[in-house]
Amino acid sequence: MFSQAEVRHRHLPRRLTQLYGGLALYGASSALLVRSGLGLEPWNVLHQGLAERTGLSMGVVLTVLGAAVLLLWIPLRQRPGLGTVSNVLVIGAAMDATLSVLPDAQGLALRIAAMVGGIVLNGAATGLYIAARFGPGPRDGLMTGLNRRTGLSVRLVRTAVEITVVVTGFALGGTVGLGTLLYAVSIGPLAQVFLRVFAVLPAPSGSTVVAAGEPRRAILRR
Repeated sequence: MFSQAEVRHRHLPRRLTQLYGGLALYGASSALLVRSGLGLEPWNVLHQGLAERTGLSMGVVLTVLGAAVLLLWIPLRQRPGLGTVSNVLVIGAAMDATLSVLPDAQGLALRIAAMVGGIVLNGAATGLYIAARFGPGPRDGLMTGLNRRTGLSVRLVRTAVEITVVVTGFALGGTVGLGTLLYAVSIGPLAQVFLRVFAVLPAPSGSTVVAAGEPRRAILRR
């Protein structure tokens, strides 16, 4: 029988492929939501608003803000992993690359297809990335760190943070709409399904749900 560490080592190529494939697909899925024009994920509402005000691309804003959020981990005593740092570097670049070749969706049918496709792809990307087990994204770590430091529930902290970023982003010119609402209610169930699909290692109990601990309580948000 192999130990957990030995099994992880044996699966390292697959885990790295899932990590970077998931992050790249996450950026592409966000670009689809941008092109749909029907509403963005909570954090991307803020990213888009800041991009409108600064003239920077959404991907650059996402990267800079992700790095700033990561700095907040220091007083919260959070430890970043390879996935955390890669999250900051890869998703924004993948979003900008996709936006550079993907035109705006024309017509309501195509806009709805782009919205639904973006949300489903985002769920798959989340499952790929988290199941690789290389550490949470900077925004997830912020929420779970605040949970530990304040004693407030992850749900309450996350709700407060995401309402704040959506309202701020909307005030700056970010897009809020049907896609924002549909994303909010569907991303959790979608991510849990894909976490099971892409699980690399069984949990100690034998469950195929690898998103124990932080990932289970705070699904990835950009």
